[in-house]
Formats: sequence, C-alpha cells, structure tokens
Amino acid sequence: MIIFAVMLPAMPDRTVASNPFGELQSVKPCDHHLRKVLLLAERMIKLADDGDDDREDTGCGILYGMLRDSGYKIKQLAEAEKLNHIAKGWWDEHC
Repeated sequence: MIIFAVMLPAMPDRTVASNPFGELQSVKPCDHHLRKVLLLAERMIKLADDGDDDREDTGCGILYGMLRDSGYKIKQLAEAEKLNHIAKGWWDEHC
C-alpha cells in the first residue's frame, strides 16, 4: 500500500484544522483563543453553580456569585466578538 502525504505551506498567522469533510483549512489563531475564552466562561459559570450548591456560608456565596457574574460578562463579550469575526468571514464553525 502506498500512502501519500500532502505538505501545506507554512502560514505563520494561521494553524490548520480539518473540517467535517476531512479537508484541511487554515484557521486564525485569534479564533482559537476566542473559542478558549468561551469555554473558560462556561466553566466559570458551571463552577459557580456547583460551588453554590455545596456552599456552607455566605462568604462562599459571595465568591460564587462574583464568579458567575464574571463568567456571564466574559461570555457576553466573547459572543459579541465571535459575531464580529463571523461578519468579517473569519469564523469557521467546523474547526
């Protein structure tokens, strides 16, 4: 069996990811970072909910409330930036 490898040209400002069809596409690093911010915000909200369920005093309640509020604010900003990337044609849902 013969296997062929395809070499992609180096693109310093983009990484390569495959889409659902198995094709390789370049992706802007800023989109990767934005995805990580969205995931982090979701984790902050989940942690705040879990911590609030198990807390035993008001100090923890204040902490988890601030964490939840911050998570929602970060998520809102990141979602708005995602829309900006979509409008510019940068965002690729499949990566």
